[in-house]
Amino acid sequence: MKKIIELKHVYKVYQQGGMQQTVLEDINLDIFFGEFVTLVGESGNGKSTLLNLLTGIDHPSYGEIIVNGTALQNLGEEKLTAWRGGNVGIVFQFFQLLPTLTLLQNIVLPMDFLGKTGKRQRRERAMHLLELVGLENEAHRLPSQVSGGQQQRAAIARALANDPQLIIADEPTGNLDQANADAVFQLFVKLRDQGKTLVMATHNQALAAAGSRRLEIHSGQIHLTTAPALLSQHR
Repeated sequence: MKKIIELKHVYKVYQQGGMQQTVLEDINLDIFFGEFVTLVGESGNGKSTLLNLLTGIDHPSYGEIIVNGTALQNLGEEKLTAWRGGNVGIVFQFFQLLPTLTLLQNIVLPMDFLGKTGKRQRRERAMHLLELVGLENEAHRLPSQVSGGQQQRAAIARALANDPQLIIADEPTGNLDQANADAVFQLFVKLRDQGKTLVMATHNQALAAAGSRRLEIHSGQIHLTTAPALLSQHR
């Protein structure tokens, strides 16, 4: 199996009130193409920090982070932003859709930023993604005009806009009721079955169980991992 993510002796240390706080300590981790890896653990133990390092939103204090062949610690902010736009889809707990843009426009925006396809093709792909998440009839509504579950599904469609291999999700069902959480769960299972690589922090036990591997983070360290499943069973 080919690696898409490699973490080598990764530390994240913050300065607080003249003192150092170690949030992640000596993380060594390989994630393979096509895996669905879930991160579990109590709040404040480093799950979100780890995801932010994988997306280049934050930087390691020490160590190496290699994602799909790119060493993130060697990139400046401008190159990181460009790399992230073409390589990683990010799904946040609180959706983070732009409120003045329609759902369709929110999904077109990452494609505008990357600029690899024509404007007509961008709109067609955005509509296809809205159909994928069951929102084709809501395309021209603003985020405030749809439910939280619909906003999260739109956010998943936005994360897929540039067809990244890697999807990073931070508590994607944490702000949803059970019915909407179940709908979002089904979308992630579908992405898993399509061969996308997913790394997700979650307290949702059903989502955690859907992964091919489960990592438990406690006090900034990975204390328990289940072995990688045979990826063929998810294809």
